[in-house]
Amino acid sequence: MTRVLRAAVVAGVLSGAPSTLHALATGGDVLAATRAAGTLLPGRRASVVRGAVAHVLLTAGWTAVLAALHRRRPFGAVGGAVAGLVIAVLDLEVVGRRYPAVRALPRGPQYADHLAFGALVGALLSPVRRETNGPLLSCRV
Repeated sequence: MTRVLRAAVVAGVLSGAPSTLHALATGGDVLAATRAAGTLLPGRRASVVRGAVAHVLLTAGWTAVLAALHRRRPFGAVGGAVAGLVIAVLDLEVVGRRYPAVRALPRGPQYADHLAFGALVGALLSPVRRETNGPLLSCRV
């Protein structure tokens, strides 16, 4: 369970980097995706606090799904990125199309966030092992 929690926290924090960097590079709103996520909660109001809550819930839910799949068949970072792509289609195209704030987000950076999320979760759920030539730790990819 510790590995799953760590994967959720690390992936939840770091996977927003692509869209954040894109927003900074283009002069966009770095909190637009967070506010858009707030509209997914009942009441559909956009706010940073509601968006943060929605992101935590979505991160926990998707990490739990990926952890369950990973227990049956470990997939590493590459398989996790593929899972992130599937999650992006579900989040952005199937569910998100009914939410104007989500629909308005630039797609490329959002897909990149989802790919990063899946890759991070996949890598972090994979067993950590010691290298035979020294004390360095590595994750199976």
